[in-house]
Amino acid sequence: MRVVLDTNVLISGVFFAGAPYEILKAWSDGRFALVLSEEIIDEYQRVGEALGRRFPGVSLWPILELIVARARICLSPRLPEGVCDDPADDKFLACALAVGARVIVSGDKALLRTSGYGGLKVMTPRQFISLYPEQR
Repeated sequence: MRVVLDTNVLISGVFFAGAPYEILKAWSDGRFALVLSEEIIDEYQRVGEALGRRFPGVSLWPILELIVARARICLSPRLPEGVCDDPADDKFLACALAVGARVIVSGDKALLRTSGYGGLKVMTPRQFISLYPEQR
């Protein structure tokens, strides 16, 4: 199964327990394939740098390096039209569509409202864990 993770899920999974952490652990254990585009990696890095400045001593670089090394990186063309209320989130939809992923996991309300576009399921971390218990 190919899955795209929104940045908020990645960050929550790194810093907190709960469903986002379980999702990252399942990926680390090889239970699903994490799919990323260059644009998503750039956002992960920007957020990681901002957190590093805000919280000295906290570094996401080791985790980001692992993710980039083990995830499937794809080229994802821009969507022909804007879909999400927040245009910056269209990159997650474009990535999923480019590789045939059917699931995006996000806590972002604007992105969650796009569920159904192109046959994609956009769901919260808890929904993902509930619908796909084998991914726990």
